[in-house]
This record gives sequence, structure tokens and C-alpha cells, in this order.
Amino acid sequence: MQGPNQTFVTEFILLGFSLSPRTTPLLFSAFLIIYLLIILGNGLIFILICLDSHLHTPMYFFIGVLSMLDLGYTTTTVPQMLAHLASQKKTISYSNCVAQMYIFLVLGVTESWLFAIMSIDRYVAICHPLRYKVIMSPCLCGVMAIFCGLCGVTAALVYTIFAMRLPYCGPNKINHFFCEVPAVLKLACADTSVNDHVDFILGFSVILIPLSLILVIYINIFTSILKIRSAQGRLKAFSTCASHITVVTMFCVPAMVMYMKPGSKASPEEDKKLALFYNVISAFLNPVIYSLRNKDVKRAFLKVTGCGRPPE
Repeated sequence: MQGPNQTFVTEFILLGFSLSPRTTPLLFSAFLIIYLLIILGNGLIFILICLDSHLHTPMYFFIGVLSMLDLGYTTTTVPQMLAHLASQKKTISYSNCVAQMYIFLVLGVTESWLFAIMSIDRYVAICHPLRYKVIMSPCLCGVMAIFCGLCGVTAALVYTIFAMRLPYCGPNKINHFFCEVPAVLKLACADTSVNDHVDFILGFSVILIPLSLILVIYINIFTSILKIRSAQGRLKAFSTCASHITVVTMFCVPAMVMYMKPGSKASPEEDKKLALFYNVISAFLNPVIYSLRNKDVKRAFLKVTGCGRPPE
């Protein structure tokens, strides 16, 4: 129980990265360029999917949703990080910290489940190609996307409520570049063992269950691919899955390490690197992975911009 004269923090200080004054402008420039490229890449993919009717398929519908999620959770954290790198003031109010934590979790959990849904889409496309359009109807795709969003909203609400029900009476320095649950919990003036258990259970439900589903689905996909007689057909099927497997690994593995280990074993510097990877780097690489060798996206880009002849 807290005493009657116990004071509570009204704002937090985000320590960010441990940098020398000389390297700060370099880091600011690098993150600014990366953030602008994230906006450009993900925004362009979303616009192309909306404008080109050839991309109005279930796969590209989910890629478009993924692009919006990547834009959302990087915008939740990166602009503030850039502002703190550019100025001496590195504070964030208690209410803004809670809001940032909740929005980031909503988008992150939604994306985790979206990857599982995208693997189901790949399974139907490869294992049941003749019934693909019938099974993956626009209505079903919409329901799946809503399901991912509801999972995000619910899990994030539980995460945030359990984190912010604890008293925070000082110190108020968060050793992170944004208000992430594990970093904030270290400042609580109470036992956080219950939170560790809740985080592990929720981490299991929003990370391990989708990953397990993806694993089972891809075992079935690869079994079906190996039955394809044509070597070119097998290669095309494998390449279709490779991009999805890559982005799942980049996002889910660091997130799983971050949220499923006890707070007592967390290293602030390691946590910041993990968060940077699944928050910024994956959002930066996703458009490259999905569009670099994708003829449909290149064709849509050339068609919309009128820059030249679409690729064959």
C-alpha cells in the first residue's frame, strides 16, 4: 500500500541511445532518411494496391494492410525519437506514454496475427489453387483482417492496464527510446512478478500461437510443393513463400525475445536493439522484400506513373 504522502510521476524522461555529441547528428540523419523511406515505400505499395485492379487480390489486400500497420507503428515512435535526438528536452507526459504504449501494442499484435493470416492465404493459393478465389473471398479477407485488429486491441488493453495499474513514484527515467512495456515496468514502485506472468501468457497467445500456426501451415505447404513435378513450378512456389517467411522472422523472433523473457533478465541496451529491429528495420525492409522482384508491383508502378513499358 502507498502512504498518503506518496508522490507519483507526471512525466517520464526517455534516455534513448547512449551517444556522444558527435554521433548524434549522424544517427538523426540516418533515422530520418530511414523513416522517410518507410513512408515512401509502404505508402507507395498501399497506393498501388488501391489504384491497380490487377492487385485487388487477397495476397495484396493483406500486403496493403501490412504496409499501413508498418506506417502506423513507426510513426508512433520514430518522430518522437527524432525530436529527442534534435533537442535537449527528452520528456514525455504520463498520459502520452500510456497512449504510445497502447497504440504501439495494438499495431504490433495486429501485425503478428496478420502474418498468420497471410500464411493461410499462401496455403490456399498453393494447395488449392483452383478454389483460391472462392475460398479467399473479399468477405472472408475482411473478417480475417478484423479478427487481427480485435486481437490487437484486446491484448494491448490487457498489457497496458496491467502495466499502468502499478505505482510509479520515481525515478522517472526510461532507458529506452519510447514507452515500451518492459522498459516502463522497471520503474514501478511495486513487485512486477505478476506482470511477468501476464506478459509471458499474452506473449504466448499473440506471438507463439501465430508462429506455431505459421509453422504447421508451412510444413503442409512444403509437402505440397515437393509433390509438384515441374522444377520451375516448385521454384515459383518456394519464392512466393520466401518473402513471407523472411518478414515473419524479422518481426516475430525479436518481439518474442523481448516480451517473453522475465523483466529481471532484461538488458536495456539489448532491448533497444531488439525494438529497433522489429520496429524500424522490418518496416523499412518489408516493401523491399515484397516488391524488389515482384513483377506485379513493378507493372502496377509503371502503369500508374506511365514511366514506361510494364515488365513481361
